[in-house]
Amino acid sequence: MRPTLLALLGFCLLSCPAAWAEEPPEDAPADSVDAPAANERPLLPERSISDTQTLEQRLDKREQQMLQAGAESFLALWLPANVGEPSGAVILLPGDVENADGAAAVGPLRRKLPDAGWHSLSITLPDPDGDPLPPRTANSETPAPAGDEASDAEAESAANDSPEPTAAPAAPEISPEQRRQAHVERVMARIEAAITFADQQQAKEIVLLGHGSGAYWAARYLSERKSQNVQNLLMVAAELPAGFAPPLDELVAQLPVATGDFYYKDQASERQAALKRLQASKRAKLPTYIQVAMKALPGNLPVQEEQLYRRLRGWLQLHIRASGG
Repeated sequence: MRPTLLALLGFCLLSCPAAWAEEPPEDAPADSVDAPAANERPLLPERSISDTQTLEQRLDKREQQMLQAGAESFLALWLPANVGEPSGAVILLPGDVENADGAAAVGPLRRKLPDAGWHSLSITLPDPDGDPLPPRTANSETPAPAGDEASDAEAESAANDSPEPTAAPAAPEISPEQRRQAHVERVMARIEAAITFADQQQAKEIVLLGHGSGAYWAARYLSERKSQNVQNLLMVAAELPAGFAPPLDELVAQLPVATGDFYYKDQASERQAALKRLQASKRAKLPTYIQVAMKALPGNLPVQEEQLYRRLRGWLQLHIRASGG
């Protein structure tokens, strides 16, 4: 009798569902629940979004303005002029690695300009590597078939025979050129929204001031859009963003506005780039393009900030059109 009992016990263990549940079948499909994550390109949050959240928590709510650019909203920092009759508004565009309160130049300038009689409006530009499209899901592009006529066995067979949902071309891939163009449109929309806001504040004059790659975007906006509300441009330590064209010297030749080009002369590369911009302005016969060379003071940033502020304030006093034309 003992062999019979042992045989029955072995049969029960082999046929028990709990025993099978401990290990998945060897022929389980490769596209298991965890597999799609390895096939999808993760969409990382933009740096500009995290910077915005930090600024919203740190700064006075009265400085914060949410502006609308196309389908997206973004944070701008607004400080009114500390005078009875403001000269106008200066819109500050930081570089790619800065935000609307960047310590390198934009933050100190936006806080000091109101004492010189100017409203300041500082914005954060979108990340060049940000994804311009909403996240794509595996099933969002393909609708489910009408009715529920297929059996579970047929559905499972079809899933195994067809390519993985995440590997299927649910949406066309974005080429580098398309991504760059999408970034250009996002930047232009934000600058346009900032100009519209400044105009709504009845600013007599509107000046675009770009730092680093922000200077490139300010120059490109004015060379392509030719805004009637902006007649003055200030560029500080101008840089060409990686992967974008045309170069700054070509943009300078197309500028229809009075331009102050402030650069630091300490590095040979910056001097050479500034020389190209100056030569382009002479070939284009731009009488209102002026360059100002400055000395960097990395060991004494407060003095460097004050030097930049005084130079910019002097340019604004000398070169801005008189009120009323």
